[in-house]
Amino acid sequence: MSIWTRAAALAMVAAATGAHADEFSRLPDTTILPQGTVKVSGVIPRMGEHWANPKDLPLGPIYCVHKGKVVCIEYMISQADFKAGKSWRELTGLKNLPSIDHVNMGFEPKGHEGYEVPHYDMHIYFVSPAVLDTIKPEQESAKAQ
Repeated sequence: MSIWTRAAALAMVAAATGAHADEFSRLPDTTILPQGTVKVSGVIPRMGEHWANPKDLPLGPIYCVHKGKVVCIEYMISQADFKAGKSWRELTGLKNLPSIDHVNMGFEPKGHEGYEVPHYDMHIYFVSPAVLDTIKPEQESAKAQ
């Protein structure tokens, strides 16, 4: 690889890293979370720590936090509620949050720890998938270096 090719590659990485930093720096910190919200999990890859008010569990809102910044909000909706035609006219917990980058919804046929019934996890993200790719538990991040 020529020196010019290396320089161009390094410049592209630096630009992408800078864009991620700008995207991340605009996020609100945990001080905007509703009263009673506490950390309920360690870092989950591509989401960060989970924070919630224990009275709202398991359905949510659950906030995804990375390095003190709110990167998403999550709700868990049971398959039974969907099947029954339940509506959610107003989801709580959305005040003071930044604009939405993207939303995903995944089905958990057997549930998971914390909500062991078939349900859908809905994530509303405030950062790009590229930024989410950088969120890993510390020991995993240390191995990559």
